[in-house]
Amino acid sequence: MFTTFEEAKNWIENAHRFGEKLDLDRMKLACERLGHPEASFKSIHVAGTNGKGSTANYLKNILCESGLKVGIYTSPYVIKFNERIGINDEFISDQEVVGYANLLNGLWDEIYNTYHDAITFFELLTLMAFLYFREHQIDFAVVEVGLGGLLDATNVIVPEISCITNISFDHMKQLGNTLESIALNKLGIVKEGVPLITSIEEKTLFPLFSEITAKRHARLKIVDFKQINQVTIGEITSFRYRDQPYEIQLPGMHQVKNACLAIEVIRELRVRNHLTINEKAIFDGLKRTRWPGRFEIFDHQVILDGAHNIGGIESLIQTLKTMYHGVVIKCLFCMMKDKEHKRVIIELDNAVDEFYFTEIDYPRRANAEDLFLESHHPKKFLVPDYRTIFPKLRAELKKNEILVVTGSLYFISDIRKLLITE
Repeated sequence: MFTTFEEAKNWIENAHRFGEKLDLDRMKLACERLGHPEASFKSIHVAGTNGKGSTANYLKNILCESGLKVGIYTSPYVIKFNERIGINDEFISDQEVVGYANLLNGLWDEIYNTYHDAITFFELLTLMAFLYFREHQIDFAVVEVGLGGLLDATNVIVPEISCITNISFDHMKQLGNTLESIALNKLGIVKEGVPLITSIEEKTLFPLFSEITAKRHARLKIVDFKQINQVTIGEITSFRYRDQPYEIQLPGMHQVKNACLAIEVIRELRVRNHLTINEKAIFDGLKRTRWPGRFEIFDHQVILDGAHNIGGIESLIQTLKTMYHGVVIKCLFCMMKDKEHKRVIIELDNAVDEFYFTEIDYPRRANAEDLFLESHHPKKFLVPDYRTIFPKLRAELKKNEILVVTGSLYFISDIRKLLITE
């Protein structure tokens, strides 16, 4: 029995990341043993390479503004373990994590002893979210896919609507080395008769999306970004979409696109589920959405962005160019060794004025020296101790300079703690 939050958290986080069998059999068996909590609530399923968390939070906040009780399940966390699972604006409590962990620990033992198969880390988290949502009798859940789609633990739900944000290169070891193979895996979330709304822009993938949705008799809606105009990007970004004005606190054109995807999902949901969600709820839900570590600005000069793949870095660079023309950009960088750090560093080499390479105490992190040697930047610096270099860089910023911290959400989480505890 776990008696403390730390005990429960450590047990979950030390479970195997991936099971020996790559299928949904463990999840289906676990859901059956628990009385099918995944079928106890209505849901929206969110997949894609980048923008899943932002889109999920836009959706959650719009539904909340409409007076609904809304669960949200996202990953990974930036500040606190509990932020993966929440209802409306509250995260699951430490006490509830302990209670569900004890329940799931018994189930883990039963399945392992009977079938010699171990429920994995992400499966445990997903089951915890489902149990939490069932107990609290939510109206809707916004469920973010962890990795891919087809074999993701969340894919045992049958949602009201599925959505896919975009397709880019990430997790190639699991999903394949082509956009088509990555897309096919993410399209695994499409269920029979369940509409799919997507904001993909890669036109070569449109036929694949049409083919898969047609086989599933699922309506396909691709967001038309030509309907976006009058965009002003800043710490508050304003834009018009389908002649309606909106404002968001998450900077960047990619966030405008995520917001438009959320708008289209809500419009589809209104029709499909006969919900009363007015334009004010959409406007207010979008505007109040904040998301730690996603182009998060501190004191107008320090930017934390958890971009960790080529698509995310490209969006980050585009936003920097738009918002900080003529400003000196210093970059503090750390990345995981299993990510495409070579491609990312090439992009950042051409975008920043000073490049600082560091590392965190995390098993998957790349060595700062290895990242440093991959860069060809004329002003690059090797600074392995981020706890020393970050405060120094921040304190020395001049009026026309900014500091961008990026490369990993794990890294952003550690840096954010330095900022928040000041």
